Amino acid sequence: MKRNLNGTQRILILGASGFLGNALYRELLSYFDVYGTYYSSGARYDENQVFFQYSLEDDNLEDLLMKITPTAVISSLEGDYSRQLKAHRQLCTYAQDTGCQAVFLSSVSVFDGIHDFPSHEYDRPLAESNFGKHKIRIERLLLEQIPDQTTIIRLPFVLGVNSVLITQLRQAIKHHAAFEVFPNQVVNATTVDKIVQQVHYLIRNRKTGIFHSGSQDVIHHEDLFREIASKLGDKMPIFKSVFTRNEDSYLAALPRENPWPETYSISIAETIEESTLNEEIITLKN
Repeated sequence: MKRNLNGTQRILILGASGFLGNALYRELLSYFDVYGTYYSSGARYDENQVFFQYSLEDDNLEDLLMKITPTAVISSLEGDYSRQLKAHRQLCTYAQDTGCQAVFLSSVSVFDGIHDFPSHEYDRPLAESNFGKHKIRIERLLLEQIPDQTTIIRLPFVLGVNSVLITQLRQAIKHHAAFEVFPNQVVNATTVDKIVQQVHYLIRNRKTGIFHSGSQDVIHHEDLFREIASKLGDKMPIFKSVFTRNEDSYLAALPRENPWPETYSISIAETIEESTLNEEIITLKN
């Protein structure tokens, strides 16, 4: 089952059938020996020789790792938190035995308990949400067990033409429906295209440590989506304001200690531009 590409790195993407995982697969396929996992059985993947069905509930990740023997594993898993933690423990064991690089897609939510300022790579995480606490547990596991082989990428709001949030916004515009915005929340953002470029860069150069994938600047959540909506067409959704605090609250993870080369960095303005300049979206204006 293993393909010989003359010593090319062998990459396994856990969750390769998901939105971000599939974008990573398409980005890396031309450069590495890439494999992926999918959860639901279906004709799209059942006969694909490089996609393996994998269930957190029913399968043992260790068996899959030994079958594929990847040199790098990108974790974009979703599902039960305790089973995810167990799978990452197995990944640590495999990495300790083989020297495999572990690339974990984490989240700005590890800082959702910090409201008064943006966070940087080596600030101490503090989460209020269960999702943020879950991401912290896996980050700590990897950093404790395989610190020299761990690459953590914390994701902010992920936009882009076909991203979940932009799709929801487009539907809200089309049907003049409600779209939630948080007027007092200060955020940074990026696009799915920029994330896959960044992951490619980190794997190609086998860089480890903690990296923040988002823009180097920030914007209020409401202003971000109002500006995007204005670029999508003349119609607007019904913006439903949600207030969680009376004053500004930051949910932004900025790059500082591990800055990106210029090619791989992004700004809020570029994020908005890349999320709206597309023939598919421009048709909304007609």
